Amino acid sequence: MTSRGVRRVAMAIAAATALTGVAACTAPAASDAGKSTPHQTRSLAALRSAERSTHRARSARVRSITTLGSLMSTKAEGALGWRHGLTGTLTITYTGGTTADLMRRLDSTSLETRYLRDAYYARVGPAFARQLGGKHWIKYPYDYLDTLGGGSGAMMTDLMRNTTPNQSVRLLLASEDVRRVGEEKVSGESTTHYSGTVHVSDLVGDSTLQKQLSQAGVRTETVDIWVDGKNLLVKKTEKADTANGAMNQTAYYSDYGVKVSAERPPAGDTQDFGTLLKKRGAAG
Repeated sequence: MTSRGVRRVAMAIAAATALTGVAACTAPAASDAGKSTPHQTRSLAALRSAERSTHRARSARVRSITTLGSLMSTKAEGALGWRHGLTGTLTITYTGGTTADLMRRLDSTSLETRYLRDAYYARVGPAFARQLGGKHWIKYPYDYLDTLGGGSGAMMTDLMRNTTPNQSVRLLLASEDVRRVGEEKVSGESTTHYSGTVHVSDLVGDSTLQKQLSQAGVRTETVDIWVDGKNLLVKKTEKADTANGAMNQTAYYSDYGVKVSAERPPAGDTQDFGTLLKKRGAAG
């Protein structure tokens, strides 16, 4: 594989890992100005309760499906915790798109990803490992991703560091048209469905997030969440148009409070993402 090809695959893994997390983007709750109807007031109160309950749960099992235009489609399954920063393990599988075609040639359509406080790690297949000098893991330090140009790296860092279920609730709280849709069953469980549209230009208190989403071509995002009788998020969907095509994600959460762990891969079997890009850049 050429140096450009290795860089492309490494970036594809980074992007897929970020997008396959639990929240496609995050935002602080918006002001309640203009949300004065009784129905909206009750919805906002219920969502704040759900945000607190989900945050306090500290961990959950996760499964999700994500598509991004013709670039990629993925599914993910595992468990994540957020007690002291993001931790846990997900298995991410490329199921379609041009990226999946590339990953198939590298025996890397299914990746184990491990999340630690300072970085996340992706285990690649045998063919890709040969391109890395026999190393099977790529380390993506959050601090390094922050330095990537065009805002893409900073956005990926924000996605990964804030990829917890309560962040989807917080994002919906920033919607000017948040509403209670009704009672629905999710996986046989009684839930309450809430929906809203978030306009990036209206996000308050986070100009950095506004800039990052704008650079990704996102102007609005539709968010739907389903909350159970314990005020815990059990399902969410997020939809947005981006510079790379339509982004759609559906995620399910269960077993809140599950024990979560993630071991740091052996240093001798790990290639640092920053070092990889620098080496491949020097090689052309």
